[in-house]
Amino acid sequence: MPFKPETRQYRSFAASNFQPVETPLPEADDTEKVAEPSYKVRGYFTTFNDEYLLYPRMGNWPAEYEQIDRNAFDGIDTSDTILQFDHVGQVLSRTRNGSLKIGFDDHGGWCEADLSGCQQARDLYESISNGLVDEMSFGFMVADDEDGKGTTYTRDEQGDYHTTITRISRLYDVSAVSCPANPSTEIHARSAIKADIEADRKAAEDARLAEEKAEQERVEEEQRVAAEHALSLRRRRATAMRLRTI
Repeated sequence: MPFKPETRQYRSFAASNFQPVETPLPEADDTEKVAEPSYKVRGYFTTFNDEYLLYPRMGNWPAEYEQIDRNAFDGIDTSDTILQFDHVGQVLSRTRNGSLKIGFDDHGGWCEADLSGCQQARDLYESISNGLVDEMSFGFMVADDEDGKGTTYTRDEQGDYHTTITRISRLYDVSAVSCPANPSTEIHARSAIKADIEADRKAAEDARLAEEKAEQERVEEEQRVAAEHALSLRRRRATAMRLRTI
């Protein structure tokens, strides 16, 4: 089931008009002020070398599994990539004005977005913060290399396809989506991952304190052994002196 090169593709199963979720800020009492929300979100819009089911087997049609190669985005231009919901509608953030950052690591393609630019973006932030939307997708074009390929294919014993996208020529958008093709994608409000960050910091601090305690106990044990050894030497010397005077 080969791709047609230079055609726009997405990795989500459905697109729909986003409906805002009304979530009022909590009321502040006399002693506490409500902090202004940051509207920052982070996520992975794809993962690398992580096979997922793209099309299930239907009748005589084989299933198709897909994965994105670690180097598929090499040289990609992300200078004007946008963020949307389900690949449609209003632009919610974009790299060109600095409200969207895109990068790649060994796990996959990641993004960090500021969703404070418009009301629809802030509504999406609330849905992400509430856990109603927690996965991502991306709109892209498979490259037409000199050999006419941006993908590789194999077929297993059941006749199902296993596709690896090896080169992407254009990244149109990254999108928070309701139904992703790749279930390993994710997006979270930064406030939602604050607890995880704090837990990691606490674990690191606990490990540091435990290491310091262990080192202190080791030093104290060495000092105790040295003191006992010195005391033993003094006792032996004292015994030797008494024997000489008898």
